[in-house]
Amino acid sequence: MRIVIFGAGKLGYSIAQLLAEDQYDVVVVEIDEKRREVVKNSLDVLTIGGNGCSPNTLDDPDIRDADVLIASTDSDEVNMVTCMMAKNYGVKHTVARIRNTEYALTAKDLLNQGMNIDLILNPERITATEINHILMTPSALDVDDFAEGKVRMFEARMSDASPYVGVPLKDLEIPKQILIAMLFRRHKMIIPHGDDMLEPGDNVYFVGQQSAIKEFEETFVNTYEKIERVMIIGAGRTGRFLAPMLEEQGLFVKVIEKNKDRCQLIAQKLENGIVLCGDGTDIDLLTEEGIAEADVVICITEDDKLNLLLALMAKHLGAKKTIVRVARNEYVELREKVGVDIVLWSRLLSSGEVLRFVRKGGIVSVSLLEGAKAEALEIILPDDCEVIGKSLKDIKLPRACLVCAVVHDNEAVVPNGNTVLYAGDRIIIFVKSEFVKRVMPFFESRG
Repeated sequence: MRIVIFGAGKLGYSIAQLLAEDQYDVVVVEIDEKRREVVKNSLDVLTIGGNGCSPNTLDDPDIRDADVLIASTDSDEVNMVTCMMAKNYGVKHTVARIRNTEYALTAKDLLNQGMNIDLILNPERITATEINHILMTPSALDVDDFAEGKVRMFEARMSDASPYVGVPLKDLEIPKQILIAMLFRRHKMIIPHGDDMLEPGDNVYFVGQQSAIKEFEETFVNTYEKIERVMIIGAGRTGRFLAPMLEEQGLFVKVIEKNKDRCQLIAQKLENGIVLCGDGTDIDLLTEEGIAEADVVICITEDDKLNLLLALMAKHLGAKKTIVRVARNEYVELREKVGVDIVLWSRLLSSGEVLRFVRKGGIVSVSLLEGAKAEALEIILPDDCEVIGKSLKDIKLPRACLVCAVVHDNEAVVPNGNTVLYAGDRIIIFVKSEFVKRVMPFFESRG
């Protein structure tokens, strides 16, 4: 499959890197020579100099024969026009990054139908939605729902005091509807077995029936008190999406932003929240505005380093929980070292949306975990795939892959070796990213 990416900025580069690592035939088109050279020297992709709105560029055989075109330049309008023109030149599917909130919220039908854009990427909205989802599960580092809400994935970090630490997994007393699907220990993914034991600092992924997971969350040792007060530092696009979302959930929102225009924009979206025009690094301001009473402080300025600094200051001043949005992957792994609770890599969230769209087939959703080291995939089994009618113990899957939930006849179960897979079942699998290409043929149509 050939995938063309217009624009080699931060998002375009991240998508190209992810797709190239997944062994797709990737072409990157960039008009800026310096950006193009960076891509050429660091990624295994074809690079072309050109303008996405130019007929000469789109008529290039390497572009017009593409299966998917992704427009991720810095201009929404250029991205929209590029996608519209690409369809006329024969490109089968198009994806556009569109950051303008008005386009994203009010013109979706026009973009999908009038311009034939198949997938709209709004990284800021995707990030805001993810933060909102996590906050509604206070004890989680990450949470995701599968199979139309029947299955839930819940990530938590083990503390020294956790009753689950130091006990063989086969002896742990957790509900039968819940499985410990995967853990990350010192940045290494482990598919656990019965004799393995959890250690302090492990990031553990629990998967099971949504009702069972919700009940498990409430009794989890690291569960935070109910979230009521949220402080957001930064009122950029992500903040303007996020603040109204949280207010709709019944939370009291306080926003700090030093840009007056942004303050006015976000104030118009809030009914009961407070917007303060000030410097988020001002300790006196933070103290006066009750940062110590905040249940969560969310740092989403456009500066990664500043976000980490603000989170550290918030912790020092008494904030119970901190969430940081970063654009660079290397900062994600600093989370444990600097004491930040949750670090979200915004580009990874958007890249996951692209990966799900590109793979399509029976794949319903893709969640990239721990900086794309692993993936959680939801798959609908076709009638003629290799695993139909077989029990899991008879399917020779790589050890780096685990089928951790099956939805059969509208009922979610945690499978065992004797579980038989049937056509139309929804399965949720965890797999190391480098093994995805080896695993997927088991679950794909042989036709």
